[in-house]
Amino acid sequence: MIVVTLLFLALVVVAALYVVRIYNGLVALRENVRKAWSNIDVLLTQRHDELPKLVETCKRYMAYEQETLEKVMQARSSVFKAQGRGDVTALGAAEQQLRDGLGRLFALAENYPELKADHGFRHLQTRISELEEAIADRRELYNDAVNLNNIRVQTFPDLIVARLFEFRQSTLLEFAEEQKRDVDLGKLFG
Repeated sequence: MIVVTLLFLALVVVAALYVVRIYNGLVALRENVRKAWSNIDVLLTQRHDELPKLVETCKRYMAYEQETLEKVMQARSSVFKAQGRGDVTALGAAEQQLRDGLGRLFALAENYPELKADHGFRHLQTRISELEEAIADRRELYNDAVNLNNIRVQTFPDLIVARLFEFRQSTLLEFAEEQKRDVDLGKLFG
C-alpha cells in the first residue's frame, strides 16, 4: 500500500513539474512576443519623431507637392494610432500607406536638386531609410516570435495548459496582397 501511494505521489509530482515546465515555456514565448512588439514600437516612435522634420525640410523646396506631404503625414498619424491601440492588422495597412508615401516623396525629391543637395534632407532621408530597414527586421523577428507562440499554444499537450491558463494566439503582422506587389516606379516618377 505504501509503495502504491509513493508511486502515485511520484507521478503527481512528475506531472506537476511537467505542467510547470510547459507553463514557463508558454510564459517565455508570450513575453518574447511582447518584447518583439516593443522593439517595433521603439522604432516606429523614432520614425514618428523624424518624419515631421523631413516634411518641414521638404516644404521649403517642394511648394507644389503639398498633397504628397499631406499623405505622408496622414499615414504617419494612422501608424501612430494603430501602434497606440496595438492593432497589428491596422498597423500593417498604415505601414504600407506610409512606405508608399515616403517612396513617392523620395522619388519627387529627385526633381528638386536644391532639396537633394540639402544636408538636412540627406541626413533625414538616410535616417528614415535606416529606420525602415530596422522596422522590417523587427517585423520579421516579431512574426517569428508570434509563430513560435502560436505553434506551442496549439500543440498537444501544451494546448491543455494554454487553455487552462488562458494563453492566447498572437496576431501576425501581415500585409494585404496589394501591399506586397512591386512598386511601380514609373508611376512614382510620373
